Amino acid sequence: MGVPPALGPPDDSASEASVIELSWDEPDASAVLLNRYADDIHRYAARRLGTETADDLMAEAFVIAFRQRRRYDVSRPQARSWLYGIVANLVGRHRRAEARRLKALARVATTRPAEVEPLADRVAAKVSAESSRARLAGALAALPARHRDVLLIAWGDLDYAEVAEALGVPVGTVRSSPPGATGAGMSRG
Repeated sequence: MGVPPALGPPDDSASEASVIELSWDEPDASAVLLNRYADDIHRYAARRLGTETADDLMAEAFVIAFRQRRRYDVSRPQARSWLYGIVANLVGRHRRAEARRLKALARVATTRPAEVEPLADRVAAKVSAESSRARLAGALAALPARHRDVLLIAWGDLDYAEVAEALGVPVGTVRSSPPGATGAGMSRG
């Protein structure tokens, strides 16, 4: 058995594993991870789902990390890929729920009579404004889920090992993604 960590506020140079371990007894210590990674996690979620949803997912990711902090492998000094893994799972869950809602809406829309003209005008304007978003979403949707996850986590500037850890796959799987699917941040390997 080792000597327990000294209790007290962690400094900014403390390893993330030691911060997490300290948070077992001093929950406020976990704020260090929030301060270090909140912006990165928010940017990733915003790229995937938009800024409104990103606010909620970022907060939820840190709540989950806090609740699961006792299960964190403290032999891993950095928690960044662990946090990206949590938010990637949340994004996937959100996408699946969204797909179910859209399918249900499509079924309901086919059973309703056509709406009045002003609504049609508003819908057309919204569709026009979001046409570039739709094309991007379509291109991302055309990618297999594993490539989409690698690409979008790569935007977080993680290296191959961190992406592999976040997705729970071997590093070789990440390295073998098609050219362009790993983004500029992946060249550090």
